[in-house]
Order: sequence, then C-alpha cells, then structure tokens
Amino acid sequence: MAEIKPGTAYGFFTDTSVCIGCKACEVACKSWNELPGNEPVFGDGFDNTGSLDSQNWRHVQFVDNVADEKVAVGQGKAWLMMSDVCKHCTHASCLEVCPTGAIIRTEFDTVFIQPDVCNGCRDCIAACPFDVIGLDAHSNVAQKCTLCYDRLQGSLEPACAKACPTQSIQFGPVIELREKAQQRVDALHAQGVPEARLYGADDKVYGGLNAFFLLMDEPEKYRLPSEANAVLPSRNNKFGYLTTLVTGALAVIGGLVALRRRRAPAADGGEQR
Repeated sequence: MAEIKPGTAYGFFTDTSVCIGCKACEVACKSWNELPGNEPVFGDGFDNTGSLDSQNWRHVQFVDNVADEKVAVGQGKAWLMMSDVCKHCTHASCLEVCPTGAIIRTEFDTVFIQPDVCNGCRDCIAACPFDVIGLDAHSNVAQKCTLCYDRLQGSLEPACAKACPTQSIQFGPVIELREKAQQRVDALHAQGVPEARLYGADDKVYGGLNAFFLLMDEPEKYRLPSEANAVLPSRNNKFGYLTTLVTGALAVIGGLVALRRRRAPAADGGEQR
C-alpha cells in the first residue's frame, strides 16, 4: 500500500459484480470502530443488518433479483449483492445543513462528523439522500462511516477494504479508482455483460461520490436514487434558501400586522383585546 498523503482525495470503488455477501467488511468495520451493533434480526432473508445507521457503517445488501425477466431467461444474477457505505459526496448535504460545524471535509477529502461538536440535532440525518447517518442512542451523536479517518492518518487503508476477500471493496486515490473502474466496466462489456455500469464515478450524482460503485442493474434495485433524481434537498439549493428566507420574512410581517391590530384603538375609543 502506497503512503496515504494529505491533500489527495481518497475513497472506495465497490465492484458489486464480485461481492459474495460474506459480510467480512461489516465485521471488520464494527471491530475497528468498536461498534456494538444492533440486536440481530433473523428470518428476513439473508440480510440481518437491515440498513446503514449509527451502528452499521457498512451494510451488505442482498437483493432478490430472481423475478427479473432477464434472470428468468438465463441472463444476469439471481442475487444482487452490494456492500453499501457513506458516499462521502462532493456536494455533501449533511455538511451543508450542520448548524454547529460538526461535519467537516478532511485533508483526505472525506466527510467526517466530529463527535465533540455534534449536538444531536438530526439535521444531517434528514438531509442525507442515502440514509447513511444515524443517531447513537447512548452518546446522542450522529454517526456514520469515517472512511477510517484514524487509520488514514496512520497511512493505513480502511478496515473494510483490507478485510474484503474478493477485492469488491477497493481503496485508493479517487482519480486512480475511477480509471480502474472504467477499465473493469469495459472488460465486463467485452465479456458480454452490458448491464454493468458505474454509479457516482462522475459528477452526475451529487457532484461525484468518493465512494462509488459498479452496479449490475439499475441504481433503484440497490436502493440508490437514479441519476435523474439525484438532486440535493430543496433546503440545500439557492431556491430552497430563498424560499426559506421569504417564508420567514412573511411570517415576521404577519406577526407585526397582527400585533398592530391588537393594539389599535377600538371605534368607541377603547382598546381592542
């Protein structure tokens, strides 16, 4: 592993075509970050994690694709598997809405929540389009993948990537990962796998994702917004801010008008109450 240098953008390239659903990434993440996890829920397919939250910073999805027409005629995969994680978006709505400055962009271009600055307001949870953030019940602090910020500072690759046995999760400089990802897609297309596609490797999804994916079907199958729907929440764009300001101004004006009416003298010379 080459030296990890501040000032370089690092991230993950997750190749879902070689994910075997072993959950080694989940285990490694919990172990390194000392996450106690939630009570396991069994009996609902192979996925006993459920979703990303304060205790699950990596989540291996198992998507039953057997009903798909392509699978029925012998094409595609009956199971779609993907190790999901925080995307460390270029346009990170969580960072934009944080009122305390707890969420920052690190020297490795990753999105990090400072636990000693977070006030537990949940604004970031509501703003995140990928539902990756959760509030820890004990500390009342928002939590998500840090891309193993502490390991990066020691020039160590994140625990999940190190543990992945198939190299489905690859770590490195984002610019290099994008080149590898495109080469992988080109190879799959040459092998007769036209459904392989990249998601988040360019700027179409929230300005680009530092944790992007090679998918084997439409993004919606993996619970990801399509590129057409990948827009920031209304309060994160200029129109949303303008609407908020106008609404606030109208509320103030309405309050002043109501106050003046209450204080205006009645027709008989008395005061209205």
